Amino acid sequence: MNLAPLTQRFVLHFGEMGSRWGINRTVGQIYALLYVSPRALNADEIGEALAFSRSNVSMGLKELQSWNLVRLQHLPNDRREYFQAPEDVWAIFRTLAEERRKREIDPTLSMLRDALMEQPATQDDIHAQARMKQMHDLIELMTGWLAEVQKMDSATLIKLMKMGARVQKLLEVAGSVKAGLTGRAAAPKLAAPPAVIPDEPHRS
Repeated sequence: MNLAPLTQRFVLHFGEMGSRWGINRTVGQIYALLYVSPRALNADEIGEALAFSRSNVSMGLKELQSWNLVRLQHLPNDRREYFQAPEDVWAIFRTLAEERRKREIDPTLSMLRDALMEQPATQDDIHAQARMKQMHDLIELMTGWLAEVQKMDSATLIKLMKMGARVQKLLEVAGSVKAGLTGRAAAPKLAAPPAVIPDEPHRS
């Protein structure tokens, strides 16, 4: 199985970027190949296309399965296992976000919660705990937002992403209106002008 030049470029790039995303070159190239392939591939086809040993392909596929990034398929009258990446790129995005949350964010949140439960013994610990509280609150806010995003269907998620700067402008307008209303409500009442008492008529 020979790779077309464009496919080969894509596969090689994913392999090079793999280490920056926390995966090795083999896993990156296997996933890139499955992502652009028009059909499901078995381990022998993957190994032939990428010049990988069967053991490397097997380990790479197990890693991708642990991340829920590939689907296992069986074809009629064929005992071999075939693998394919999900078609919906937004489904891939949600899967990656969820897996990274479980592997990287949840352990950090757990550690921060434990640290915030402790009684600080020194001024340095008090300062450190205050900084940890800031980090904890930020991560919880982000994970809460991500949980809401995970519930959206792909069409809604695309609309949200396309809104971009319009959301910021809307928030700025809302903030300005709120500030204006607050300022108006808090403005002190002007004192009533003093009453004008007419001069008494001059008596001769």
